[in-house]
Amino acid sequence: MSAASAEGSPSVRRPWVVGVSGASGTPYAASVVRGLLAAGEAVDLVVSRAARLTVLDETGISFRDAHWRADLARWLGSDAGLDGVRYWAAGDFAAGPSSGSYPAKGMLVVPASTGSVAGIALGLSKDLLQRVAAVTLKERRPLVVCVRETPLNGVTLKHLVELDAQGAVVLPASPGFYAGGSTVRELVDFVAGRVLDAAGVRHELYRRWEGELGAAAGAARTVE
Repeated sequence: MSAASAEGSPSVRRPWVVGVSGASGTPYAASVVRGLLAAGEAVDLVVSRAARLTVLDETGISFRDAHWRADLARWLGSDAGLDGVRYWAAGDFAAGPSSGSYPAKGMLVVPASTGSVAGIALGLSKDLLQRVAAVTLKERRPLVVCVRETPLNGVTLKHLVELDAQGAVVLPASPGFYAGGSTVRELVDFVAGRVLDAAGVRHELYRRWEGELGAAAGAARTVE
């Protein structure tokens, strides 16, 4: 291919796949998607069937395949950047990300239920979310699994160790308080920010540690 034709060819869209499972913690998913869009990243979204119930329970929003764009805008609180989002139904095994040839950057499963953790660790591919995770692992792409459950039993811990052995980043939804978060939204954004850190995506979702003791308390007083 000549240099001229290469310059004239359209750039290949390379999204991050965000998989939302049925675990409690849908605000984490919303914050991650907002962070990706703010960073100018393309997003492919997969919402499991169980996650729809959790979204409805935690937000009052019915997430529908036929109206996903309007429902996602309500969930995120804005329709900004939605042109960069592509939605795939959880039962669509012919979806683009189900193939290793699909040019995805990687996958972020947030929140990850213990059921999705087990399915991914065992390679079950029972729905599109698990299938895309399996593809991500086999293609050696980044996979971040933000598990949201407590306490964790031995079986789930073994599954998490297996995911780590396969190359995934196991990132529990554990808010840190050194960033000075004083609201639920700030603590949610901290976890979302750590997910994006693991994916190498730039963001400004939380204040980073700079080695100054007491800075978090000072930040909290400033907010008050």
